[in-house]
Amino acid sequence: MVTYDAIIPAGGNLDPDFARRVGTDSKALIDFNGLTLLTRTINNLRESAVVQRIVVVGCDAVQAEAHYAGADIAIADVGSGPDNILAGLNALGATTSRVVVITCDMPFVDAHGIHRFIHACPDDIDFCVPIVRRRDFDARFPGTSSMFVPLKDDQWTLGGAYLISVDALRKSQVHIERVFQNRKSMMGMAKLLGPVFLLKFVTKTLSMPDIKQKCEQILHASGYPVTDGPPELAFDIDDLEDYEYALSRLAANSS
Repeated sequence: MVTYDAIIPAGGNLDPDFARRVGTDSKALIDFNGLTLLTRTINNLRESAVVQRIVVVGCDAVQAEAHYAGADIAIADVGSGPDNILAGLNALGATTSRVVVITCDMPFVDAHGIHRFIHACPDDIDFCVPIVRRRDFDARFPGTSSMFVPLKDDQWTLGGAYLISVDALRKSQVHIERVFQNRKSMMGMAKLLGPVFLLKFVTKTLSMPDIKQKCEQILHASGYPVTDGPPELAFDIDDLEDYEYALSRLAANSS
């Protein structure tokens, strides 16, 4: 079986109210059912049987936790998400052709889910991304405030794990940074995506092939939406509401 190195960009900080509730200002260090989110992620990567080395990018406390949990490399947070991914890639060196990038804020992802996603990725695609249908997500996580994109065929949301070609990642760095910088700006995204794309979105005629084509144009690389990944890849803890919901699901699953 082919295995890959993995990068965990773990630089996210919490707002003051959330930090007071969980006792840390680092998302990666939130305790969930006896383990930090970072340790859970590292353990699941190890148990998935598809990962070799693991590099974690974060603050000093995150690096210490990463070493304790068995990560191979832990380095300092250097800035934006794309910058941290590139730093992790540089730390791994030139011995890998594809890399798994995974966030550490998905409390219900397990080793099987990671293995299932990686196994569904084609061998010749630069960027493989999990997408989850709303009906599948709602069946697993009913009553959340998660956001979904309405497309022509269904409603979808993005997962938090990716299998990426190293060469494509390096060549697309500038374009990825542009997307990252504009992700919360309607005007910025409008300029980036173009009027035809936005018109299709507004009129609900946008399709998955349209998105795939636009992403490939922006990144100058091939892409593949993995539609049969587990819903757990799309539930992440972004805020206090997500955290409280996750605790309620944990309690419900335990009863």
